[in-house]
Amino acid sequence: MAKQAQDSGRKNVSAAAPRAVTKRRLPIWWWVGLVLIGVVIAVTFYPGVVEAFKHPEVEVHSPGMADFFPEAMVWDGTVFQFNRMVLARLVAAAVLALIFVIAASNLKLRPSRGQVLTELAADFVRTNIGIELLGTRRGKRYATILGFVFFGVLAMNLTGVIPGINIAASSVISVPLIFAVFSYVTFIAAGIKARGGLQFFKEQLFPPGIPPLVYVLLTPVEFASTFIVRPATLAIRLLANMIAGHMLLALTYFGTQVLMLGLMAMKPIAVLTFGAAIIMTLFEIFVAVLQAYVFTLLTAVYIKMSVEAH
Repeated sequence: MAKQAQDSGRKNVSAAAPRAVTKRRLPIWWWVGLVLIGVVIAVTFYPGVVEAFKHPEVEVHSPGMADFFPEAMVWDGTVFQFNRMVLARLVAAAVLALIFVIAASNLKLRPSRGQVLTELAADFVRTNIGIELLGTRRGKRYATILGFVFFGVLAMNLTGVIPGINIAASSVISVPLIFAVFSYVTFIAAGIKARGGLQFFKEQLFPPGIPPLVYVLLTPVEFASTFIVRPATLAIRLLANMIAGHMLLALTYFGTQVLMLGLMAMKPIAVLTFGAAIIMTLFEIFVAVLQAYVFTLLTAVYIKMSVEAH
């Protein structure tokens, strides 16, 4: 018995030994993401510096509000005017559609890494936003709408770090406004479906437990707050964050170019601004994801407020 216990103890030690020395490796997607971010930074920064050295007489472009109103590529002066902002929207929409079409057309019982990542992202919106806020039944019902809002806003935001575009499609009011209108149409439709048209508007405009005379003052305020201020703030919040992100990112790249082309004594400082440019690129990606999450979360909150009795 003692010998058997000793042998089993040795086996347990030998079996546990490899686990103790095994190092935890970072997943492949982490390294792929890191490489992609490096490529984005290099492709964005390198051409501007090289061109500036080749043509020092050309003034380095300084960031400003003109960035959000680029010159037309084709059809200038018409309703079909095509510029860099329109290109950003088309690229974002095409890439997003392509990703989900490929993922949906190659579903397998033993999923690939791409399918796993796609399913994880979709399940995050469905579970952590939809079901968490609206409950299982309504969360599943509105999962498609919430997914459209999240991934649509995210794709438009991420164009701000795509080389050659370098500006978020959502940094002009038209895109945030369209998503805000879509979210609020969903809010109204969900409320009418769940509560009935008359009951829904009554609950939104005439909160219970208030003296009737107070409604003279309160109802216009509730109308403005519910149907004007909320969708406006939904759009303006996204717009302001993406404008600020673009300006901060553009300033770090602009500062690095200016310092590298300046006096010899100023060139070492360019290392600091280039480091800031890398940090700001990562921060811009973080803000893009965060704002898509906040926008979708608020959409779910508004749906919840419309379908539940007050």
